[in-house]
Amino acid sequence: MRFQGITLTFYQVQKMIRIIYGLVLILGMLSTKDVEGRTARKLINFEYNAMSCRTHSASIIDFGGVGDGTTSNTKAFQTAVSHLSQFESDGGSLLFVPPGRWLTGSFNLTSHFTLFLDKDAVLLASQVMGEWPVIDPLPSYGRGRDAAGGRYASLIFGTNLTDVIITGNNGTIDGQGEMWWQKFHGGKLKYTRPYLIEIMFSDTLQISNLTLINSPSWNVHPVYSSNILIQGITISAPVNSPNTDGINPDSCTNTRIEDCYIVSGDDCVAVKSGWDEYGIAFGMPTKQLVIRRLTCISPTSAVIALGSEMSGGIQDVRAEDIVAINSESGVRIKTGPGRGGFVKDIYVKGFTMHTMKWAFWMTGNYGSHPDDKYDPNALPTIQNINYRDMVADNVKMAARLEGIAGDPFTGICISNVSISLDVKPKKVQWTCTDIAGVSSQVTPKTCDLIVDQGSGYETECQFPTDTLPIDDVEIKTCSCYRRYL
Repeated sequence: MRFQGITLTFYQVQKMIRIIYGLVLILGMLSTKDVEGRTARKLINFEYNAMSCRTHSASIIDFGGVGDGTTSNTKAFQTAVSHLSQFESDGGSLLFVPPGRWLTGSFNLTSHFTLFLDKDAVLLASQVMGEWPVIDPLPSYGRGRDAAGGRYASLIFGTNLTDVIITGNNGTIDGQGEMWWQKFHGGKLKYTRPYLIEIMFSDTLQISNLTLINSPSWNVHPVYSSNILIQGITISAPVNSPNTDGINPDSCTNTRIEDCYIVSGDDCVAVKSGWDEYGIAFGMPTKQLVIRRLTCISPTSAVIALGSEMSGGIQDVRAEDIVAINSESGVRIKTGPGRGGFVKDIYVKGFTMHTMKWAFWMTGNYGSHPDDKYDPNALPTIQNINYRDMVADNVKMAARLEGIAGDPFTGICISNVSISLDVKPKKVQWTCTDIAGVSSQVTPKTCDLIVDQGSGYETECQFPTDTLPIDDVEIKTCSCYRRYL
């Protein structure tokens, strides 16, 4: 074969073709500009752990996303999810968010869908009020938390979904909450602040391996949902920020929260099920909840709070291997007349606390009603509350346990608990009213209403030995391999 006076053998031509083909592949993987001025395709390959793997995938860049921190990507996210929803019945889909700062307002998810954030990806919550739709209040609450009436939709929102995963390799969701906190403190909110993540009326939900910072209000709020795994989440907000609860399972069944680190301006985990007459009428409890390997810092609130909105009931909560640092209380039950409902079958063990105001706190006089239509005779039932194998140091006061007159909290059991006091502790370490229970091997000595069983009659408080269905969920290793714009 001859080219302008050069003679090539057949094998030399083959070799040249292979070299040229290899160069084309390499150039295709580089982020250069093509003749139309568009960014060339990048090869993306990663693995992740999830309850479900996906057949289809796309990048937010494919839908016009720009990760410069100033361009709004709300339309890009909405368009991406709408496009990928066509694959719900064909193996599902994954939306990849690559490195960058992706400014966006609220957007909805779809079923059989994964939102995946790269480790260098940051979702930035928009500061433009028009990018936050106003939606109806939750039916079990009757009104918004900050104001009567509606509420702003969460940054990541979904309702009536199946099989939803929000994950990454520790990518970040930044709520940029300062604007909202100022509006709240200034009484300038017409509607209730948005959360970072809220999924409603859904089944099979995974939220994992993410960092959530500066939420306008609550961070993670699964509500009216079941089969939920929340795992490997880091949550951070200023400790004086208003109502920045970490994780709030609300009228949910079969939930597992584990391996999370939370610094919060409110409760780290707040278990809820509706507010007064609205929660009673809706009647959906939170039950079968596992919380394990949680580390919490919350100087003004609880590590785990049960209530105060618990009118649909809370049952079968299992918390173990918890570390509390510089927090107001370890486990707190919050309720009062008008709440109705119940908190029962609560099991806590392996709790380590450092620098606390109270180790234990139960409140039967919590106010905060949605309106004046509640029934003051709707009294809650609080029973079978078990705490065991706990250690605390630098504590101001061991316990403040306050039931309701004529409606005592019963079946309280506290065993194998050692509490060391700070240098200026309260003179009275246990205050107890309208409660009943037993204790063994507890220091300092409990109040008379928590009867010390004495030597030879040690009682080991209950902790279930069976497993819940959420513990049997299979986690798969999934992979994503494709080229993106």
